[in-house]
Amino acid sequence: MTAVSTDLISEILELKRARNAVILAHNYQIAAIQEVADFVGDSLGLSRQAAATDAEVIAFCGVHFMGETAKILSPGKTVVIPDMDAGCSLSDSCPDEKLAAFLEEHRDKNYYVIAYINCSAGVKALSDVIVTSGNAVKIVNAAPADRNILFVPDQNLGAWVMEQTGRKMDLWRGSCYVHVEFTRESIHRIKAEYPGAVVVAHPECTHAVRLLADEVCSTEKMVSFCRENPAKDFIIVTESGMLHRLRREVPDKNFIPGPTDHCACADCRYMKLNTLEKLRDCLKNLEPQIHIPEETRAKAERSVRRMLELS
Repeated sequence: MTAVSTDLISEILELKRARNAVILAHNYQIAAIQEVADFVGDSLGLSRQAAATDAEVIAFCGVHFMGETAKILSPGKTVVIPDMDAGCSLSDSCPDEKLAAFLEEHRDKNYYVIAYINCSAGVKALSDVIVTSGNAVKIVNAAPADRNILFVPDQNLGAWVMEQTGRKMDLWRGSCYVHVEFTRESIHRIKAEYPGAVVVAHPECTHAVRLLADEVCSTEKMVSFCRENPAKDFIIVTESGMLHRLRREVPDKNFIPGPTDHCACADCRYMKLNTLEKLRDCLKNLEPQIHIPEETRAKAERSVRRMLELS
C-alpha cells in the first residue's frame, strides 16, 4: 500500500468518526472500498445493518437505487453515495412512470406487483412487495393465488423463480447488462480449463448459463455455499467484485472469475465509478445526498416491510 493510499484511508476513517458515519460496500465494489467499509454485502442486508446502528450518516458505496433503499429504511439519517452517476442498467430498464402507465393500461389484469429490490424508490412505491434474489422464491410462493403476478424488472430472475415455484408470472423485459454478458460458450470455455470446478451463477444470468451451473443463488448464498461445499475450485458467474469477498471470507478455496465472450471477468461500469477519493469527498461534503419525497418513501417502505414480514 502506498503512502498516498494510507493517508487517504486515514482521512476516510477520520471523516467517518467525525461525521458519526457508517460505510457500506456492496459485494461488487472494488477491493479497496470493501476493505475500508464497516459492512460488505448485498443492498438490503447493508441497508438493514445501517438502520440498526446509531450512525447519523450512511455512506453507501454501491449504485443509486441502493442508496435509496438505505434512505427508505433510515429516513432520519443522511445518506450519501460517492458518485451520483453510479446507476444501474436493470433499475433503468423499468422507470416508475413507465410502470405506472403499464399498470393503468392493464388495470383489468389486477396485477400483484412483485419488484426485485434492484429498482428505484418510485418502482418500489408502485409495488405490492419487494424481493431479493435470496427470498424471491419464498415471496412468490406466498403471493395471492387469485391475482395475476407482474414481476419487475429482471426477466432472468423472474424466469428462474417461475422454474422454482411453478407460478405463472408476466415478466418485465429488463436485465442486468453485466449478467447477460455471460454466455453458454464462455462458460464452456472456462469449464474446459477447470474441468473439476463447481460453477456458481447468479439468477440474473440467462437461462442458457443457469443450465450449466451447479448452483444458482444470491451473492450472500454464494459465500456459505462455497464455504460448505467440499470442492476446491469454483467458477463464480457474477460481477467480478464478488471474488474479493469470497477470497477474504473463504481463503482456503480457489475462486475463478466467470468470463464473458470478450473479457476474462465481468466488471460493472457503474459499480466501478466509486473510488476511495469519491468516498472521502462524499463524507467530507455530505454530497451527493439521496433525497426521496416522503410520500414515495413511505409507500416504498410498506412494500419492503411486507417482504420482511413474509421472509
